[in-house]
Amino acid sequence: MRIRFPRLRARSRQPELVCQQVVELVTDYLEGALSEADRRRFERHLAGCPHCTEYLAQMRETIRLAGRVAPEDLTPVMRADLTDLYRRWRAEG
Repeated sequence: MRIRFPRLRARSRQPELVCQQVVELVTDYLEGALSEADRRRFERHLAGCPHCTEYLAQMRETIRLAGRVAPEDLTPVMRADLTDLYRRWRAEG
C-alpha cells in the first residue's frame, strides 16, 4: 500500500529586486505605474535597504524642488548643461 501525501504548491514568487533595478523603477513607482506585484517587490526592497530608501527620498525632494524652478531661474550655462545632458541621455536610449 502506497501512502500519498498532498502535493504542496510552491508559491510562485518573482525574485527580489536589487538596487540597480530599484533605481531604474523609481520613476514608475513615484508615478504609480508599477503593477501591484512590482510595487510590493519594490517596497519589500526598500524595507531592507537604507540606501535605496534614501535615494527615493532624494528623488522626491528633487521633484518637489524642481517643480518650483521656472525657466527664467536658470542661467544660460545651466540651460546649456541641462540641454547637453538631455541630448546625451537621448543618444544613449
